[in-house]
Amino acid sequence: MSGFLPTTKEEMKSLGIDRLDFVYVTGDAYVDHPSFGTAIISRILEAHGYTVGIISQPDWKDDSSIAILGEPRLAFLVSAGNMDSMVNHYSVSKKRRDKDSYTPGGVMGKRPDYATIVYSNLIRHTYKKTPILIGGIEASLRRLAHYDYWSDKFKRSVLMDSGADILMYGMGERAVVELADALNSGLDVADITFVDGTVYRTSDISSVVDYIELPSYESMKEDKLLYANSFYTQYCNTDAYSGKRLVEPYANKQYIVQNPPSKPLTVQEMDDVYALPYMRTYHPSYEEAGGVPAIEEVKFSLISNRGCYGGCSFCALTFHQGRIMQTRSHESLIEEAKLITKDKDFKGYIHDVGGPTANFYHKACKKQERYGACPNKQCLFPKPCENLIINHDDYLALLRKLRALPGIKKVFVRSGIRFDYMLYDKDDTFFRELCEYHVSGQLKVAPEHVADSVLSKMGKPENSVYKAFAKKYARINEKLGKKQYLVPYLMSSHPGSDLKAAIELAEHVRDIGYMPEQVQDFYPTPSTISTVMYYTGVDPRDMTKVYVPKNPHEKAMQRALIQYRNPDNYELVKEALLKAGRGDLIGFDEKCLIRPRKMAYSDKRKSGDTRKNNLSKEKDRSNYKAGRNQKTDSIMDNKKQNIRKNSNTNINPNNHTGKKTIRNVHKKK
Repeated sequence: MSGFLPTTKEEMKSLGIDRLDFVYVTGDAYVDHPSFGTAIISRILEAHGYTVGIISQPDWKDDSSIAILGEPRLAFLVSAGNMDSMVNHYSVSKKRRDKDSYTPGGVMGKRPDYATIVYSNLIRHTYKKTPILIGGIEASLRRLAHYDYWSDKFKRSVLMDSGADILMYGMGERAVVELADALNSGLDVADITFVDGTVYRTSDISSVVDYIELPSYESMKEDKLLYANSFYTQYCNTDAYSGKRLVEPYANKQYIVQNPPSKPLTVQEMDDVYALPYMRTYHPSYEEAGGVPAIEEVKFSLISNRGCYGGCSFCALTFHQGRIMQTRSHESLIEEAKLITKDKDFKGYIHDVGGPTANFYHKACKKQERYGACPNKQCLFPKPCENLIINHDDYLALLRKLRALPGIKKVFVRSGIRFDYMLYDKDDTFFRELCEYHVSGQLKVAPEHVADSVLSKMGKPENSVYKAFAKKYARINEKLGKKQYLVPYLMSSHPGSDLKAAIELAEHVRDIGYMPEQVQDFYPTPSTISTVMYYTGVDPRDMTKVYVPKNPHEKAMQRALIQYRNPDNYELVKEALLKAGRGDLIGFDEKCLIRPRKMAYSDKRKSGDTRKNNLSKEKDRSNYKAGRNQKTDSIMDNKKQNIRKNSNTNINPNNHTGKKTIRNVHKKK
C-alpha cells in the first residue's frame, strides 16, 4: 500500500475511508516532502487524527474536477501552491513563463491565474455551504487590500473575492489544527473568529476587541498615501507577541478582521513537524510525465530554520514567516540526514542546510524570547542593534556533526548567507570553515546594489560593508589555498534607483571584472515595503518621496548598464550614459564602459564592407558569450592582476553563471 495520502476514490477505498474530513485543493503537483506546504499541512492534520485527500491541479474549467473525492466532512482547504500563481506564471516583464517546476514534466498552464480565487469559486459553485479555508503564500500575502502588479490595480482582500470563509496566513500549522478541532466540535465556521493567524469576514465588529482600524478599502483606492500609512501599520503588527488585531472596512458595512499572528513553533514542535511520515518525493502517478522538477532542488537538502530578521524591503518574509527565528534541534536534522543517505539516488552530497537565511540559527536577542521582535526597529538595518546576538557557534556545531556522518562526502550551504552578519562576528571560525568545507567553488551572496541611496531603500547595509566582506572572503580563501569566488546577486530598477545609481552599479561591475549573465529586475510582489514604494511613490516607513523607475525603456537601460559588455546592449548603454551626462564613460580608456562604435568600425564602413562589419560585431558577441571582455585582453588581465594584488574582492572575472532567482517567502528550504 502506498504511503501517500489519497488522490482518488479508489485510493480512499483501499485505505478504508468512506468520507474524508478534509479535501486539500492545490495548484501544485502532489509532492509529499516537507519543503511543500501541502505536505506539511496535510500531514499535521493526519497526525491529529483527521483524514485528508489531495486534489492536485484540478481543471478549473470543469466543475466535476473538484468533486472527485466527494464532499469533505469538515472543510475544503485551498492553496495556490508553493508560489503565488502570478509569479509562477509571469516574469517581471509580464511575459508568460515557459516552465512550471511545480507541475509534472515542468508543463506550464496547469493552474489558473489567481488560483486561490478561482479554485475557491469553483468549489463554492458546486458545494454551496461547505466551509472553505484558504492559505499558502498567495493568500497569506493578499490577506488585506493590496497592490497587484500584474493587473496594475489596487485589489481587495483575497477573502472578499474568493468566497472563502477563513484565511490562514503565515505557515499555518497551529491555525489549521485549531480550526480543525473547532469545526470537529460542531462550531459553525462563522463563529470561529478567535484563532490566531487567521483572517475572517464579518458585517459586525461589535465583539472585536483591542484592534486598530485601518483606512477603508475605498478610501485607499482613491488615495495612495492612505494605503502607504495602512501598510506600515500592518508591517508593525506582524509580530506574534505585540501584534494587534487589524480591521479593514469595506463598502456595505463589510469588514475584514485580521487576528494577531500565530506564536512561533518551539524547537520540539519544529522537530515534530519534520519527523512526520513524508514519502519525500512526488506521487508515483507523475512518473510517466517525468516527475516534478521542483523536488530536485530540495530532495537532498535540510531545512534548519524558518523566519528572518534581516528586514530586506523587497522580501515578504516579515509578512509570512515573521522575524522570530524558529529552529530545529541538531538531533532532528541528523536523523533526517541519515534518512537522506539511504535514498538510492543519494551521491554523498547534502545540497543545503539552511532556510530563508542559513546563518540565522537562533533568535536575534534575548528580549525576543519574551517580548517578540521590536515593532519599529530592525535588527541589522541601518546598523546592527546593540542587543543583537552575533554568534555562529551552534550552526557551526551542526555542520560539523553533519559532515562527520557516514555516507556524507560534502555538506554545502547554498541558501541565503547574510554577509553583514558574518562580517560582524569577531570570531572567524565559522567564516573559515564555511570557505574550507561548505562552498563549492562559488559563494552566492546578495549585496543587490552598490549605491548607498538605493541600499537604504532596500533595507540593506552600506556598500562599504560588502566591500569589507569581499576582502575578508578573499583573504581567508587565499590562506586556505582555495580559488573560490563570490557571485553577487544584483538588482536593477529598485525604487530609489535612477540612471546615476545604475551607472554607479555598472562601474562597480567594471572594476571587479564581473560579467553577470542575468540580472534581476525588481519584481513588485504583494505585501513588501518595496512594492508599496513602487505603487505609491513614497517610503511607508517615513512617507518621504522615492524615485521609482517604471518606464519599460528606462528599466531596460538600467538592466543593460549592468550587462554593458554585451554588444546587444550597446545602444541602450550609450543612450543611458548620454542621458545621464556621463559621456566620459564612452571611449578607449580602461575606465570607459563602451567604445565609440562609429570609430571602432570606421575602417570597415569606409570600405563599404558591411559584411565584414557585421562579422566583427558577431565576433564581439561570441567573445562576450565565452566570458571575454569587449575590451582588450591586456586590460582584462591587468584587472585580474590588480584584483589579486589588492585583494579587494575575489570575484571570478570570467564567471557568468549567476542564476536569476525569485525571492519567494514561501520557500521552506
